[in-house]
Amino acid sequence: MKNLIEISRIISKKKIRKIEIFDTASVENKASKFTEFYDALMADRFKNDRDAASLLYKCSPTDDKYRQLKSRFRKRLMNTLFFIDQAQPSVAGYDRAHFSCHKDWTLVKILLSNEAHDTAEELARQVLLVALRFKFSDIILNCSRVLRQFAAEAGDAKLFNEYDGHIKEFTNTFLAEIRSEELHQRVLMIYVSPAEELAEMGEELQGYCDALVSLSEMHDSPVVFYNMFLVWTYQYELLRDYDNMLLICAQAEQYIDRNPNYLQEDKLATFQLKKMAAHLHLQDFKNGKITAERSLQIFEEGSNTWFNFMEYYLLTAMHTENYIQGAAVLIRARAQSKFKKLDIASREKWRIYEVYLNYFIEKQSGQIEVLKEQLTSTFRINRFLKDDLGLPKELRVLTVHLLIGKVLLLLDRKSLTEAAEAIDSLRGHGKFLVEMESYRMTQFIKLVVQVLKANFKLHEIVNTEKPYENLVSRPFSYRGKLTELEVVPFDKLWNHLLSKL
Repeated sequence: MKNLIEISRIISKKKIRKIEIFDTASVENKASKFTEFYDALMADRFKNDRDAASLLYKCSPTDDKYRQLKSRFRKRLMNTLFFIDQAQPSVAGYDRAHFSCHKDWTLVKILLSNEAHDTAEELARQVLLVALRFKFSDIILNCSRVLRQFAAEAGDAKLFNEYDGHIKEFTNTFLAEIRSEELHQRVLMIYVSPAEELAEMGEELQGYCDALVSLSEMHDSPVVFYNMFLVWTYQYELLRDYDNMLLICAQAEQYIDRNPNYLQEDKLATFQLKKMAAHLHLQDFKNGKITAERSLQIFEEGSNTWFNFMEYYLLTAMHTENYIQGAAVLIRARAQSKFKKLDIASREKWRIYEVYLNYFIEKQSGQIEVLKEQLTSTFRINRFLKDDLGLPKELRVLTVHLLIGKVLLLLDRKSLTEAAEAIDSLRGHGKFLVEMESYRMTQFIKLVVQVLKANFKLHEIVNTEKPYENLVSRPFSYRGKLTELEVVPFDKLWNHLLSKL
C-alpha cells in the first residue's frame, strides 16, 4: 500500500489530461485524421510529406495544419511504443525480458527523480532478479548501483557487499561486451565492402576472430558469444569457405540449445539464414530444403524473416535447376496475405523470380500441368513483353534482371527484332551500373551485347573471351545486396543463352 500511495502522489501532482496513444479503439475511429493518417501509412500510400499533406488536407507540406497533425501523430506513435505487446507467443522469452527490464528501469529512474524511493527500490530489486537470470549486464550494473546506495543508507553491510559484488563482476563483463561489439562492427564494415577490397583483409579478420575467442573464454556472456559466432561466420563467408561456415552456424545453434534463456529470435534467424546462404553457394538443394522447411516452422509466417527464408529457398532451387520446387515456393510466397505489403524492392524481386520461373518451367515435363497453371495464372507474358520495365533509378539493377528475362522469352519466341530492342535497352541501363558493385552483371551484359552485334548468329559471335573470363574469375557471391542478385548464375545463364541460338 505504501508504494501505491507514493505513485499516486506523483500522478496527482504531475498527471496530464489525456495520454495519446494508438490503441484498438483509436485506430477503429474512422472519423479521426489520426486514423486516416495511420491507415494510409500502413497501406504504403505516401512516398513523401507532399503526398500526405495532399491526401489529408489538400494543402502543401508546409501548411500549419499538416505540420501540427504530423507532430502530434509522431508523439502519439512514440507514446504507443511503451505499450507494445511483448507477450505474443512469437516473441522469445529473452526478447520479452529485455524489453520489460529496460522499460521498468526507465520507471525506476522516474520514481527516483520524483523521490518515490521505497517504490523505486522495490522495483529495482525485481528488475535485477530478471536481469541476472538473462545476464543483461547494463541493467545489472544500473540496478546494483541504485540498490547499493540504498543499502549504504540503511547500514546493511550484507546487501551492500552483494550489490557491490554484482557491480565488480559485471563491470568486466560489460566492458568485454562493448569490446566484442566493436570487433563485430569492424568486421561488419569489411563485410559490406565491395568484393575486390576484401582480398587483403584475411589476416585482419583472423585477428578479430581470435580476439573474440579469448573474450568468450573469459566471460560467460551471450552478447560476447553471439558476436564471436557472427564474426567467424562472416569470415568464412568472405573466404567462400561454406563448409566451415555451416560448422560455425551449427555451433551457434548448439549454444542456443544449451542456453534456452539466451534465445534471441533475430540471432537464430541470422544463423539459419547464413546456413541457407551456404547451401545456396554450395548448390546443395537437399540440405537447403531441409533448413528452409525447419526454419519456416519457427518464424512467424508472413514476417520479413519468413519471406527472407522463402527467397533463399527459391534461389537455391533456381541455382540447382529444381524449377518445379522453385515454382512451388513462389506460389506459396505469393499466396501469403502479407505479400502485397512488402516494400517495392522486395515485390519486384519476386516479380523477377516469376518471370524466370515462367520461362524455365515451360521446359519441364508435362506431369506438372496443375503447377504450371497455378504459376501462369497471374503472369501475362504478352503484357510483360510490351510493358515499359523501367523502375526507379535506385532499383536499376532490378530493371536489368527484368530485361534479361525479357530477352530470354523473346528469343524463345524467335522474336529477334524485339529481342534486339531489349538488348539495346539492356546495354543502356548497363552503362549506369557501378561496375565495382555489379561486376558480374556488367560482364554478362557485355556478353549479351556481342550476341546482338552478331545478329543472333552463333558462329559470328566474337570478343566474348575477356568478359567471360572476367565473369568466371569472380564467383557468384550473394550477401543479400540487390547488386549481387543472380536468379540463375550469370555464367550458367550465358551458356544457356548460347544454346538457344
